[in-house]
Amino acid sequence: MTKTLNALRAITEEPDLGITLSDGCRLSARVWRPTDAHTDPVPVILEYLPYRKRDGTCARDALTHPWFAERGYACVRVDMRGNGDSHGVMEDEYTPLEQADCIEVISWLATQQWCNGNVGMMGISWGGFNGLQVAAHAPEPLKAVITLCSTVDRFADDIHYKGGCLLNENLGWGATMWSYSSRAPDPALREDWREMWLERLAAEPFLPSLWLRHQRRDAYWKQGSVIEDYSAIKAKVLAIGGWGDAYKNAVPQLVEALPDAKGIVGPWVHKYPHFAIPEPRIGFLQEALRWWDRWLKDIDTGVEDDPDYRAYLMDGLRPATWYLERPGRWIAETTGATSHLQTKTLYLTNDGLRTTTGQLDRTVASPAHCGADAGEYCAIWLGPELPGDQRSDDALSTTFDSEPLSADMDIVGAPRVTVQVASNQPQAQMAVRLNHIHPDGAATRITYGVLNLSHRDSAENPKPMTVGKVENVMLDLDHIAYRVPAGHRLRVSLSDAYWPLIWPSPAPSTLTLSAGQIALPQRPTSGGDEYAFPPPTAAGPWQIETLRPQNHIRRRETDMTTGEVSLVIEDDFGRVKDLGHGLINGSIARERWTIHPDNPLSARGTCHWTEELQRGDIVLRTETHCTMSSDATDFHLTARLEAYEGDTLVYDRDITDSVKRDCM
Repeated sequence: MTKTLNALRAITEEPDLGITLSDGCRLSARVWRPTDAHTDPVPVILEYLPYRKRDGTCARDALTHPWFAERGYACVRVDMRGNGDSHGVMEDEYTPLEQADCIEVISWLATQQWCNGNVGMMGISWGGFNGLQVAAHAPEPLKAVITLCSTVDRFADDIHYKGGCLLNENLGWGATMWSYSSRAPDPALREDWREMWLERLAAEPFLPSLWLRHQRRDAYWKQGSVIEDYSAIKAKVLAIGGWGDAYKNAVPQLVEALPDAKGIVGPWVHKYPHFAIPEPRIGFLQEALRWWDRWLKDIDTGVEDDPDYRAYLMDGLRPATWYLERPGRWIAETTGATSHLQTKTLYLTNDGLRTTTGQLDRTVASPAHCGADAGEYCAIWLGPELPGDQRSDDALSTTFDSEPLSADMDIVGAPRVTVQVASNQPQAQMAVRLNHIHPDGAATRITYGVLNLSHRDSAENPKPMTVGKVENVMLDLDHIAYRVPAGHRLRVSLSDAYWPLIWPSPAPSTLTLSAGQIALPQRPTSGGDEYAFPPPTAAGPWQIETLRPQNHIRRRETDMTTGEVSLVIEDDFGRVKDLGHGLINGSIARERWTIHPDNPLSARGTCHWTEELQRGDIVLRTETHCTMSSDATDFHLTARLEAYEGDTLVYDRDITDSVKRDCM
């Protein structure tokens, strides 16, 4: 806890502070700050996002920013260029212009009468990414960063490509941004809201087309990937992630790369940890306050003496697509994260997963729909998004089981799989799952990794497999902290398809394994918690009237005539009215991912979003659609955008595009 307590201060909220950039573009900021900050200046905590402060991030903003403001901070939530109530148009994610705008914002904030000249950046996901990216430019006022659910490598560990495989989230999240950026500003704040809206609609990029034009780790992805030069970051970094989230690897990477960085990983999905699921939650606000007090106010809070890495070691549970709570314990590594831990090597043999080498002559040839129980790439919407029972996917994979464990095994870190493999196709992929097998056969996925075999040696310069040639291939699975109980088994499962998480290779393949092993990072089993966090706290919740409740559906369908199988996703985010300023907003997302088990070229993805906005008699709506399919040589995309004022169509646009497959 903070040794020098901050006396609570009365605060003032400003809903639309204008920050005009050097090119004349006006950004809109929502600000919470102490009422007396003009005479007693305070540090600034900046959160800089495209997700709309007026109706998008209100729920989490209400819980978080007023709490810091009462304790002597100015919290500034900025809509970036072309989003929410800010002018201009947005070109892409994580652009040099986005970072330059943010640096201008930081410089402007640091010179305000109510700021003491010190600035921190905080954010989750997009805001976690750009906090690190801006820190790499080392603007002088930026002293500290709290980055949550972020990445250090935009190609290897974001929603586009994983292990060089094309993630279907490339289309799914592209569809989300196609929808998000189509929304109008709040007419109550901008007299020129209609002109701003039409300008946005005309300029809005369909990002999946752009991202598909960079199927290698080229200069496009290196820009904004702080792994290129960690030494450029001078701000003090606290990195936070969750085992239920896609973005967990950056935390140990940052801890081991940056001096004075600290890391926390809990059991959570893609949420702030003071209100995340599954529990246990922690007192994130108190931990963040210690960080801010130390680096923005120069108060001795003892954060330098905290363990470098605090991780929640989850007890092995039966598989479920959603958990409200994960039993376990907090473990702490004083120096570094996990690279210093010893590993235990198990070998893939014809007799299973063994402690000694043995003969291996097995093939991997999965039907194209293998992977149905993978869950969402990034669990975020609080529906049934986590990996389910792996038995169905294991039945379509090549598996290697261990003997029952003689003692509990704590796996802490990133397991590494090495195989000698030959392929009968030049273009193939491999998915590896480490599963926990319960005595009755239920299979819980512990962690996983995927690899485009053309990227086995280089993501920058991929090369197809030589048909029939045995290659030595290495793959790191995602970081994890997980206890497998004594008497249970481990399973390594390999498949050459993982739909609908990744887009399939153009032809069915057969992989032949001639040797293989998995190195499991081991940590001595601990008893109780090695670290204790304060309990979660928060400011008061967002005051809303619910006009339509949320509802989240995941459904599988099999066409008994064609044999095609589909995952159907329907996320109704509800419709609410802000009881403070009266704006009504709602949205619905629909996705369908379809494939035939025998034909990877049958893969299709479709997305449809509806966005609703209402201010008095002004009723606005956008409908955004997109699809993706492929043949042996090209990806094919379509997109449509429709904007309505009342029932009148005021704008529409269609896009058709094809992009060559590049070792995909």
